Amino acid sequence: MVSHSKAEQVFPVYKVEHQCMISAQGDLTIGFKVNLPEIFTLSNDEYLAFHEVLIKALRLLPKNSVFHKQDWFINEQYEAVFAKNNQGSVKTFLSHSSERYFNERAYMHHHCHIYLTKKPDKFKQYSSATSLLMRKRIVPVQTTCDELFRDFLDSAGQFVRVLEDSGLISLKRLTDDELTGTLQNPGILEQYCFLLNKDQSPVLKDIHIEDEIRIGDSHCQLYTLSDVEDLPALCGPRITYDKYSTDKTKFSTGFSTPIGTLLKCNHLYNQYIFIGDSKQTIKKLEAKKLRLQSLSAYSRENAIGRDATHDFLNEAISQQRLPVKAHFNILAWTDDTSNLKDLKNKVSSSLAQMDAQPKQETDGAAQIWWSGLPGNEASFPMNDTFDTFVEQATCFLNLETNYQSSISPCGIRLGDRLSGKPIHVDISDDPMKKGITTNRNKFILGPSGSGKSFFTNHMLRSYFEQGSHVVIVDVGHSYQGLCEFVGGYYFTYKEDKPISFNPFYVPEGEYLDTEKRESIKAMILALWKKEDEGVQRSEYVAISDALYHYYEKLKIQTEIFPCFDSFYEFLSTEFYETMKQSKVKDIRFDIDNMLFVLKPYYKGGEYSYLLNAKENLDLLQKRFIVFELDNIKDHPILFPVVTLIIMETFVSKMRKLSMETRKMILIEEAWKAIAREGMAEYIKYLFKTVRKYFGEALVVTQDIEDIISSPVVKQAIINNSDCKILLDQRKYQNDFPKIQALLGITDKETALIMSMNRNNDEDFKYKEVFISLNGQLSKVYRTEVSREEYWTYTTESSEKAKVHAYAKKYGSMQLGIAAIVREELEQAA
Repeated sequence: MVSHSKAEQVFPVYKVEHQCMISAQGDLTIGFKVNLPEIFTLSNDEYLAFHEVLIKALRLLPKNSVFHKQDWFINEQYEAVFAKNNQGSVKTFLSHSSERYFNERAYMHHHCHIYLTKKPDKFKQYSSATSLLMRKRIVPVQTTCDELFRDFLDSAGQFVRVLEDSGLISLKRLTDDELTGTLQNPGILEQYCFLLNKDQSPVLKDIHIEDEIRIGDSHCQLYTLSDVEDLPALCGPRITYDKYSTDKTKFSTGFSTPIGTLLKCNHLYNQYIFIGDSKQTIKKLEAKKLRLQSLSAYSRENAIGRDATHDFLNEAISQQRLPVKAHFNILAWTDDTSNLKDLKNKVSSSLAQMDAQPKQETDGAAQIWWSGLPGNEASFPMNDTFDTFVEQATCFLNLETNYQSSISPCGIRLGDRLSGKPIHVDISDDPMKKGITTNRNKFILGPSGSGKSFFTNHMLRSYFEQGSHVVIVDVGHSYQGLCEFVGGYYFTYKEDKPISFNPFYVPEGEYLDTEKRESIKAMILALWKKEDEGVQRSEYVAISDALYHYYEKLKIQTEIFPCFDSFYEFLSTEFYETMKQSKVKDIRFDIDNMLFVLKPYYKGGEYSYLLNAKENLDLLQKRFIVFELDNIKDHPILFPVVTLIIMETFVSKMRKLSMETRKMILIEEAWKAIAREGMAEYIKYLFKTVRKYFGEALVVTQDIEDIISSPVVKQAIINNSDCKILLDQRKYQNDFPKIQALLGITDKETALIMSMNRNNDEDFKYKEVFISLNGQLSKVYRTEVSREEYWTYTTESSEKAKVHAYAKKYGSMQLGIAAIVREELEQAA
């Protein structure tokens, strides 16, 4: 290619048809779009398995074929998508602020293709027209022979099947339009020639290759791994990533990941493996060994070369190795010439992490770049390759990609670990559809200060905005801000405003079903009898009869407000007379005793407030309810009643709301409740059955001992929580084996957990969170939120007081938080 030439005069791809590129020399190339595993998700064993699969697949390719893997890494900025109708509605205010916060967040976009090229067998290229007349065919046989083309496709099909059967990688054949492009989208040929991202509009650029490779405004540098002397002394499928490793855990990444996803600049990573005739290769190397043998007396280098060739041949024959030629290069570019030195430092540093010697290619750069054009692999200059075995060559293949967003409508917004780019993560529905999990329950473990409340607030708010009904049992006021923000019910006990319910209330249009009746009976018996007192059958029947006649009376006398007071009055008057006349009183049912014990809950009594609420009555339809138990968790009378009401509330939602409505119950630090036998049995029942009603149960705790202390609950929660969420565990690093054994965490997951918050980006404030889905899919994400979300979730008492003050001043929590954030921005400016 010379300066000022037109592309069509020198373009090596002659034609694209049948999803295949045909070069001017008759080489056939087919391409695949590749989905790789996400970075930081593979274990040591999985890296080894992936490596073995690649070797097996490459061995299936026919001789005289080229395997070319091309990874694109391009600096991009996140483009915010704002809701059209965000005029101050509660539902979109926080989502809108999150989009605004992440707008233009820089991240590295990655996509990858594999090209398989079949070179003609025994086809010589002639240079003159006279020579062309001397051969029988102008083009190679394979270019026009259907059978040979089908053989190549069969080999490629087997190659794809072996890779996809591993479950680690998926490939999709590139279509003609994807290869050549359309008027709206550039094809892979245009993308390579003009360094375009696949989502960009087609743009023509001038290409200069005299002094440097310059494509439009982009100044390119080419770094090669093509000389044995520049290669690492040792290679393998994985290396240890020191930034995330600890003394006890070694964190793994792919061997070539430092020059892939971890290299933060615009670059292309080209990986070539040339599969020739192995018998011919062995024959040539035998001849080379004999030549070096004869020259070994004259130079020590010849003797070393002879020995190296001898060892290579021994290994090839004794261990049935496949000898191949290989080449790897990095094409990095920048639009700003002042960044060229920094670009060189970044690439050199990344290669150094692999123990490779960086070599910047200058003289041969244009030819190597031109050979990297998809479909032109056969023209690669073989003097820039090195001899190796397929086992070693595959170590240099990039095995990982960025985190991917789920397309599921359900989920939460978390951050990519490397850049913080927002991604949508479904940890409830999608894993169940794919068979990864069998339930949606979640177990959350994190010490104080680990960001546990922030993550949980963020998750609950996301699910609430997606239409979920949320019930929370709290003991630390962690959800007060969010509850007020979304307009939920917040039940808490204060001396001036004690906690108040009304289990007797039945909303208009509804009826008293069996479940509601049974929960009221259980509550009355709990108020009347101690735990160690037995309940006679006659007493149970009498209370059941009393409830029936009480609600029958309410149907007639609609002016009576259903509450404990009116029920107590009914018991002490009409029902008392009925019992007296039936002569059951005192013998089978001591109604005087019951009325005496229940009197403190009647008007004028010590607990008259507890069961006579006249507000926050419709718990079934209210989508966000918090029961704050901090001040009553040790109260012998209030606590049992409140737990019964919580149980009744959520069971009612489970059974009465439609199966399309998600129901969530979260028990935050409620070990006091769990420790009680009645509540423990309820938790056990809940975790086993909630999935049948499109529900999920969540338990949050600071200390694993809280769960262990109740054997029933320990098994119920841990065995029936397929999603385990852990926050910063460095505090428990030495005791972690106990947690690992209890939760069934693998060594791979332990390395992930211990890597949290070890290399956080200092430019942003966030905490990392580990999520495991049944041990099959484990990742660490960022929990990074906007300032509006921060002020909504905060649990700092001084910050909560500020939010309340501003909410009062500006008329709503939303306006108050907006004012606080506005002030912060003004102060920062």
